[in-house]
Amino acid sequence: MIAAILAGGFGKRLRPFTEDVPKPLVQVAGEAIIDWQIKWLKKHGVRELVILAGYKKEKLIEHLGSGGRHGVKITYVIEDEPLGTGGAIKNAEHVLSKNDVFIVVNGDILTNLDPKKLVVKLEEDRKLLGVIASIPLPSPYGVLKIEGDRVVGFVEKPIISDYWINAGIYALRPESLRYFPEKGDLEKTAFPKMAEEGVLGVVRYDNVFWRAIDTHKDLEEASNLISNVLKGEL
Repeated sequence: MIAAILAGGFGKRLRPFTEDVPKPLVQVAGEAIIDWQIKWLKKHGVRELVILAGYKKEKLIEHLGSGGRHGVKITYVIEDEPLGTGGAIKNAEHVLSKNDVFIVVNGDILTNLDPKKLVVKLEEDRKLLGVIASIPLPSPYGVLKIEGDRVVGFVEKPIISDYWINAGIYALRPESLRYFPEKGDLEKTAFPKMAEEGVLGVVRYDNVFWRAIDTHKDLEEASNLISNVLKGEL
């Protein structure tokens, strides 16, 4: 399998960590986010990566090189100006369209979910051009248990299982790229149109580890959790 990692964003909310490096090179528990991602993808059979780079691209290239250190092959597709998530994928069409199916991963995601399930879903339903990984909504807040006018307990950041969110991991067919803009975010352009036309599927993942590293708080929480969750698996 081949996977594209969206690694071109500025990571403004993680400054000052991202003043000198792109977000995928921010350290979590002693390793760069992208190093964790490569270990995870490799565990699930991915041996070829396309890094969609922009901001501080030279740092990514210097850090990852050809991929040999990780036991994978890495190709880089560079955006000369910010193109958004959809535009960055469209910019790599000449590489990605050579594959029957490819995986796309946001460059700030840490998880242990099995991306092969997305590929299987595409193979089972030939009408689909893309499949989104979805997880139950993790509440950013603690929740009070209330009886009458009394607080009787606390639940720290529960999972809200009635609502499902985009986990930032996708399996796509090359035909899906016709929906992608030259510039813009796929969540606002390609995916709504694909959903409207009935060619976008979903796989729900429950009881998996998943963290998006978007803020300093996310970084701290992930660093505290990852040793217990991922280090033993990867």
